[in-house]
Amino acid sequence: MERVVQFTGPRQVEVAEHPAAPLPAGHLRVRTRYSGVSAGTELTAYRGTNPYLTRSWDAEARIFREGAAGMEYPVAGWGYSEVGEVTEVSPELAGTPGLPTVGELAWGIWGHRSEGVVPAERMIGHALPAGLAPLAGTFARVGAIAYNAVLACDIHLGEDVAVFGQGVIGLLATRLAQLNGARVTAVDALDGRLATARTYGAAATLNARTDAVAEQVRAATEGRGADIAIEISGVYPALHEALRSVTVGGRVVASGFYQGDGAGLRLGDEFHHNRVQLICSQIGGVPPQLSGRWSVERLQRTFLALVAEGRVDVESLVTHTIPVADAADAYTLLDERPADALQVVLEF
Repeated sequence: MERVVQFTGPRQVEVAEHPAAPLPAGHLRVRTRYSGVSAGTELTAYRGTNPYLTRSWDAEARIFREGAAGMEYPVAGWGYSEVGEVTEVSPELAGTPGLPTVGELAWGIWGHRSEGVVPAERMIGHALPAGLAPLAGTFARVGAIAYNAVLACDIHLGEDVAVFGQGVIGLLATRLAQLNGARVTAVDALDGRLATARTYGAAATLNARTDAVAEQVRAATEGRGADIAIEISGVYPALHEALRSVTVGGRVVASGFYQGDGAGLRLGDEFHHNRVQLICSQIGGVPPQLSGRWSVERLQRTFLALVAEGRVDVESLVTHTIPVADAADAYTLLDERPADALQVVLEF
């Protein structure tokens, strides 16, 4: 039997069992070992705030339509950071270059389920890199999200970058921006996360609740403001403070998943008067100007290579490894006690 984590309603989680499906042609079967929980996108479905629950996405027009929901409960098998052992490969795929073979560990996206039946084209090049711990492989996607935001920044050596939000993706963005030559100021409301940010390369840290963030960023940059800010918390007041913190003509990369109306965001203030560039970074694609050289697949592979080389530490970000039978506890933890957790991983 296959076990699948699903949301049956807002803040309702169960682990359902289904008969294992036969392996279709052109697919691999992967027995899941670890599956990382997203504290951003997944919690929108868990809490019931995801826009797909109340509107539908028109893929051709690329707008949301009011009226019918594009997704309804139960929401089954969410998750996009999995690692497992290949247990079966469709016979006609034997010898396919780059395809993981039976017995190899592989990373990819098949959701919070005890086994994934995955099309072969999505698994080419997805064998776990040599020397990489299986747990580290669950960071391929979240690492790519952080990497994508840093690419959108177009950082130049010696520039000042403020990173708002020091959860897992924010910490990875802090490290990647520092590796890219930036002087990073990390901003968060939790002192524990700010302490971790210093170990990830932040030159300075500010508490969003107790510090005058924009004023202190400007004071530290001879009055200019940061060249760039990355906002990755998905909170509108943080996006507003990011806009306040950058220099004239500066850039703010919005990489959070913002929910509901934009309370706390005033676009007639610094955004308007300082002619700030506001850029969306979303993992559905890379910055358009880089699309000839970069892809989401390259982001994921390059990030894992950096981890394998020891240039980015991810394993220390895992604060909780929870048996899949207790999946409901994982979501309660992230929802109600975010200060107590960074990366939560389900173990199968």
